[in-house]
Amino acid sequence: MSVELIDSTLYIACLRLDGRRCVVVGGGPVGLEKVEGLLACDAAVTLVSPEAVPELQRYAAEGSIAWERREYRAEDLDRAFLAIAATSRTDLNVRVFEEAEARSMLVNVVDVPDLCNFILPAIVRQGPLAIAISTAGASPALAKRMKREIAEAFGEPYARLALILNDARAWAKATLPTYQDRKAFFEGIVNGEPDPIELLRAGGDDAEQAVRDLVTAAQSTHAPA
Repeated sequence: MSVELIDSTLYIACLRLDGRRCVVVGGGPVGLEKVEGLLACDAAVTLVSPEAVPELQRYAAEGSIAWERREYRAEDLDRAFLAIAATSRTDLNVRVFEEAEARSMLVNVVDVPDLCNFILPAIVRQGPLAIAISTAGASPALAKRMKREIAEAFGEPYARLALILNDARAWAKATLPTYQDRKAFFEGIVNGEPDPIELLRAGGDDAEQAVRDLVTAAQSTHAPA
């Protein structure tokens, strides 16, 4: 059964793929893009394709992916968490979709929203930050423009601040007794004065230390008496 994504309200989620078996059908440049996206998330990737571009061949040779060098079979989906069809053959893409749906799997056919039960948004990645942009399949070109503009607006300073705040999480969990206490602590840093983002944007060797000093001051203020 096809899913009209443009008419659906999408449930946005971030998946943990560490060690999960994910199948990519198609060994061309699009398949390469999808394989690399899965590898970045530490998925256990299986490529199914009689041929593959040189980059995919290298991933297989070094053991980063498993390569089934043949035509796709339905049993390739057994014990898989998700599947991505990245071929130029409509009949094969439909097969992958239908056989994955029959297994209640996550499945995506690249650039065919009707043959997807999830879509892959455009992603802006900067350190620990990941910002997803989706037009529900209506306009990948618009998503790409938004990705470019968001990357310019929310770049490296935000990633550095995220890392600094992550360093303070253990202290907050161990010291501040309630969720509201921890919320006030972190929001006071992020939205306080001086603005930590502006400090990091200013750059210089002392910028990060200045933000860490803000964290230290906030710890002193919020620590129980």
